[in-house]
Amino acid sequence: MTTEVRTTHEAAQEPPSGRWGGPLARWPVFLASAIGVTAMAVWAIIAPTQAESAILEVVEKVTTGFGWFYIVLATAILGFVLFLGISRFGHIRLGPDHSRPEFSTFAWASMLFAAGIGTDVMFFSVVEPVSHYVAPPTGDPETVAAAREATVWTLFHYGITGWAMYALMGLALAYFAYRQNLPLAVRSALHPIFGKRIDGPLGHAVDTAAVLGTVFGVATSLGIGVVFLNVGLNRAFGVGVGTGTQIALAVLAVTMAAVSATTGVDKGIRILSQLNVLLALALAAWVLLTGKTTFILNAIVTNVGDFARTFPAKTLETFAFVDRDEWMSLWTLFFWAWWIAWASFVGLFLARISRGRTIRQFVAGTMVIPFCYIVMWISIFGNAALDRVREGDDAFAEEAQQYDGAGFFTLLEDYPGADLLIVLACFVGLLFYVTSADSGALVMGNLSSRLRSVQDDAAPWMRIVWAAVTGLLTIAMLAVGGILALQYATIIFAVPFAVVLVLVMWGLLKALRVEARRVDSAVHHLPTMLSARSAAEGRGAWRARLARALNFVDVEDAALHLREVVAPALQEVATDLNARGLTATVTSEAGGDGALPWAELRTEVPEHPFVYRVEVTESAVPTYGGRMIGDRDRYARLEVHLDGGGQDYDVMGYTATQVIHDCLDQYEQHLAFLRLSPGERRRT
Repeated sequence: MTTEVRTTHEAAQEPPSGRWGGPLARWPVFLASAIGVTAMAVWAIIAPTQAESAILEVVEKVTTGFGWFYIVLATAILGFVLFLGISRFGHIRLGPDHSRPEFSTFAWASMLFAAGIGTDVMFFSVVEPVSHYVAPPTGDPETVAAAREATVWTLFHYGITGWAMYALMGLALAYFAYRQNLPLAVRSALHPIFGKRIDGPLGHAVDTAAVLGTVFGVATSLGIGVVFLNVGLNRAFGVGVGTGTQIALAVLAVTMAAVSATTGVDKGIRILSQLNVLLALALAAWVLLTGKTTFILNAIVTNVGDFARTFPAKTLETFAFVDRDEWMSLWTLFFWAWWIAWASFVGLFLARISRGRTIRQFVAGTMVIPFCYIVMWISIFGNAALDRVREGDDAFAEEAQQYDGAGFFTLLEDYPGADLLIVLACFVGLLFYVTSADSGALVMGNLSSRLRSVQDDAAPWMRIVWAAVTGLLTIAMLAVGGILALQYATIIFAVPFAVVLVLVMWGLLKALRVEARRVDSAVHHLPTMLSARSAAEGRGAWRARLARALNFVDVEDAALHLREVVAPALQEVATDLNARGLTATVTSEAGGDGALPWAELRTEVPEHPFVYRVEVTESAVPTYGGRMIGDRDRYARLEVHLDGGGQDYDVMGYTATQVIHDCLDQYEQHLAFLRLSPGERRRT
């Protein structure tokens, strides 16, 4: 039973920066993942035949032994995410209760829309429907039924199941970072299960699995991108098709990512990304309006109906009674593994743009908005390609099934302004390609760094290293067996992170159930809190309360009050708790280097410790009738935070006794929460 007060120097757990600028690397994660990926890439380059044989052998074992697991996991994640959206948990905000969305609904929807676009969607929008029409998993090929099923299978593989995986990771990362004040890392989602052990080898293993999955997922997209762009540049400008050109394109992506990391051109990349969305929409609209418009619109409606009708059967389809292992490996299992591999990548992006939104808003947005784009793009290009094949163009059918994207550019040759369309498609694909490389390097760097806050990003050198490693892996896999080798490698390396996703669901559900019990306890304890607060007030106290409300202090004054009144008051509470057989500590930091001061009382108990934390924050001075109160535009507050996040009230100006009473109010509510928690220890 000890009481501890730490200064800034004693309490600093996260170093401010590394020697080369930016946050420090999380070395166990960085070294394990970087060395592992590099070793595999070098092996593939040195012994491509042996590597290809080994990859095929492992994929066969994974498909046979874990194929059912991928199918069940994908379905379970979809059900879990939908449950969170419609349940009582849907009202919970991804941030403190008083937080509000950073972006407008339109801006947020636009960014979600952009998240659903990539070179791979352009690639598979023609390759997959034609492949399923010519060689369907079941039934006779090249029939009306095969044509209807072909586009629906493509929508299924790019549909709501995959976006549920992204939504799960986005929810978990946003909830634990913005509401629980944990690092923006995958390991944080496992905190409700493993507690402080996530800071050790277990957490390193989880983040390493996330990095490995991400690097192979990004490498697959880059591999598809270089092959697709190589063919497009050949059609537009006569550039030769071959490994040399594809390596040059991979080097271009690495270089662009490195330039972005070292020169701060992220804003320019974002502008180009938004332009890219508009250009992609223009390309799809041109194909719709200048082609068989009525047929495509009718087909879109039919596709949506068939998708809704057949989805329950498809989501658990394993083809157990027919020999379709190769088809499953090339399509459903690959796509589920690919979505799993990208879950950390896209989930981090979704979390970064969704602070302040409710879980219900998040689920609705991520499940509907991107999928609308997917339906639009795949139905337009997929049905246009199927129509050309069904008219008897056997040469196009053969070309469209090749894993080089040639069918997409051949399809564009049917439309007015074909040369311009092909150039536009190359430009759109190039921007998708470069921004994927840059964003992938950033996310992998963040996952393998110790970030001080959720707004921080990995150091530039870290992003450069990951861009280079991803480029090396892409080149190596292309040398081994092209896109198929990348697909197979993704299936293998998504297995460990698939297990992590199961733990993420468990951890998130456990945390949300705790949150629900805390809300129930607050309702039960509200009368007691109000009576305790009123009993502490004496005659004339309202004048002191008014003075506090209109006393707009600066950071220095708030820090002084925190140090001389709040921290000693919390120390008194901790001392008394320790005297009564409990273990309580008071921790404080004086601030500096951009950080603001804070003080915290914490009881050391398993599962659900009591936390009462007071932080110095800055806010805009209120204005009344256009006039500002005071002589400054910003003022400091001493805001109270519990383990559930900020409480949106200020204790600046409270006496020591009032601080103690406020702390005890919250402590009594915590006791009420524990009493409503089945199986919890009564001793806190």
